[in-house]
Amino acid sequence: MPASTPSPDSPVISVSAASIVVADWGTSSFRLWALGADSAIVAHTQKDCGMGQLQPADFENTLEAALQEMGAGPQLPVVICGMAGSAQGWVEAPYVDLPASTAALAAQAVRVKTAQRPVYIIPGICQSPEIAADVIRGEETLLLGLSLLETIDGLVCLPGTHSKWARVRGQVIEAFHTAMTGEVYALLSSSSTLSHFMNHPITDLSENAAFRSAVAEALAAPEKILQALFSVRAIPLLATDAAERDMPARLSGLLVGLEIAGQNPPRSSQVTLVANGHLADAYQSAFDVAGIDYHTFDAEALACAGLFEMARQIMPDVFSKPESEQI
Repeated sequence: MPASTPSPDSPVISVSAASIVVADWGTSSFRLWALGADSAIVAHTQKDCGMGQLQPADFENTLEAALQEMGAGPQLPVVICGMAGSAQGWVEAPYVDLPASTAALAAQAVRVKTAQRPVYIIPGICQSPEIAADVIRGEETLLLGLSLLETIDGLVCLPGTHSKWARVRGQVIEAFHTAMTGEVYALLSSSSTLSHFMNHPITDLSENAAFRSAVAEALAAPEKILQALFSVRAIPLLATDAAERDMPARLSGLLVGLEIAGQNPPRSSQVTLVANGHLADAYQSAFDVAGIDYHTFDAEALACAGLFEMARQIMPDVFSKPESEQI
């Protein structure tokens, strides 16, 4: 039975009601949620101490400090996804081959030796070089959380520094691809000849004409993307100051449009978008330009749902205990 939908907006009540703590430990951030036996969020916190800032010996103390701040008892178990399980993280959790399900990932979860509590790290998934070499750590939890809450048979888009596009059928991840859209934007914005024209903050992209025009341009001629990128420099040199203000949105639109063109989703299909905030606004606007139907889901809720279900499979005894024995 899949977990019920946990809402990030649920009222925060005493962490003593928690059965499990789940965490997404990425390269730059660390997010934790204490979940009740019904998967409802009873406490949550976010820290800036990502995997990239820590040595392996630092992880346990960092985790315990965050749990103590949340008020979690010393025996409350923890299930973690993300880069904490990479070769450079806390303890490596080797990749699981496709096709991947919650059962397959839970079966390969790695138990971490800790002084106090049970801690498990969920493995990532990989796609073989014979198909198209690729890897995921962290996003697999969102994809499986989505599959538990909705009937999915098609493409799922998870935008970000490394955007993921996955084909999900039922409760199984069948294939996926990564697009380095966010990282390429950051590199071009800070370390290229375009950086001089990236000084104006991007406003709301949901109705930004420069962004939408650039998306359409990239979709129409993705093979000309290198020429189009240089125009981000040329246009403000030959036009007015007003044109320069549009260049960050133009660069973003060109890259997002190229990403969508590379996936070539059938126009008759629906893409499931997993995103929040400005990323949701940008990709919804781009899908509108592309004429692609989409349905948007909250990423935090899906992460909790996926991690909760894997925790139930890893430690079924935890959820069969009376509440008084869970802390």
